[in-house]
Amino acid sequence: MKIAISVESTNDLTTKMLVDNDIKVIAYNIVLGDREFKDGEVSTEDMFKYVDENGVLPKTNAINEYTYTEYFEELKKNYDAVVHICLSSGITSSCGNAFKAAENLENVYAVDSMSLSTGIGLLALYARELANAGEDAESIAKKVQERAYKLQVSFVVERLDYLHKGGRCSSVALLGANLLKIRPRIIVKEGKMISDKKYRGHMGSVIAKYCAETLAEFNTPDLDKVFITYTTATPEMLEAARKAVTEAGFKNIYETKAGGTIASHCGANTMGILYFNDGNK
Repeated sequence: MKIAISVESTNDLTTKMLVDNDIKVIAYNIVLGDREFKDGEVSTEDMFKYVDENGVLPKTNAINEYTYTEYFEELKKNYDAVVHICLSSGITSSCGNAFKAAENLENVYAVDSMSLSTGIGLLALYARELANAGEDAESIAKKVQERAYKLQVSFVVERLDYLHKGGRCSSVALLGANLLKIRPRIIVKEGKMISDKKYRGHMGSVIAKYCAETLAEFNTPDLDKVFITYTTATPEMLEAARKAVTEAGFKNIYETKAGGTIASHCGANTMGILYFNDGNK
């Protein structure tokens, strides 16, 4: 059986990884003022420039059921079945729309990633491994859904103004954070983004401490692979993250840049390490 593994443009895998693993993508739309783009058509740097000049965030639109239906039907012209992994239902209504579309089509299965960014990417790579091993689409969807709860997905945010503009941070908190150079850790828990830790200082040292504490807290990693994912990053930030995951023993370390949908809500110099936390102690 030829199975299409599918994700949305919030997966943040590199183009090469998508092509090499035959992972299909449906894109979100990003609106900058009176202009609309497909996610990936505008760079994160251009988006940050737009926000700096206009003081408002880009808008992203949920994907509707009709668009998913057309997309799945097009995939089924070349594949026997489709397993589609959605951006978390706790973040977007798109996920529910994908499930509705899948329910009305034969051999199309939707999975709630309960995650974002390369958390979705990790699930997609796992799904492709299962498909290559000969699993059927229904079994793949079930196993991927079960493993979604084993993801460790978190980031450190340098600037709170993007969260503030998006309604996730008060003006008082924004002012205090800026004065004290507070960098919150945003973690995905039960499918939603929450801030659970705060760091202070320059981002190079912050990333080193964030990585150390995250690896200590989520301390049963599957060491096969880890992602270092960021919107933009200084050399010091990258060095700190690379050192931490290398010393932790990860065999495959991938670095990817966050796409427009993710970057538009986090801002520059946002970085995280993402991995499955279901390995052996």
